[in-house]
Amino acid sequence: MRTTSYLGLAIAGLATVAIVQPAYAADFKPYSDAAFAAAQKEGRPILIDVYASWCPVCARQQPLIEQAAGDPANKDLVVFKLDFDKQKAAQRQFRVTKQSTLIAFNGERETGRLLGSTDAKSIATLIASTHG
Repeated sequence: MRTTSYLGLAIAGLATVAIVQPAYAADFKPYSDAAFAAAQKEGRPILIDVYASWCPVCARQQPLIEQAAGDPANKDLVVFKLDFDKQKAAQRQFRVTKQSTLIAFNGERETGRLLGSTDAKSIATLIASTHG
């Protein structure tokens, strides 16, 4: 009679799950003036995601942003998460008055913005605008 190690099967199952998890081509990071300025200076494609933890629209936007950011064409994209409740000075700098605002840049040039959109195509189009 042959015995099977359940621990071994569990570990193998976890390894399989780790392999199939999607990798995002984009770089997600918290917003800071210094990091934003550096990305602009490098001419990087940039998306600023103004979010609030309590915002249902922001929660619906998140997987759509991640999906678009996972496109290999967006491998150089930087997504800055700007906290609506804590980063008021940055909001004023970008003329933001509501959470769920998405702002796209190609280096130093703003290429577009969306407010409250949960349309996957609109978000993907906004992110595509960061490439020039």
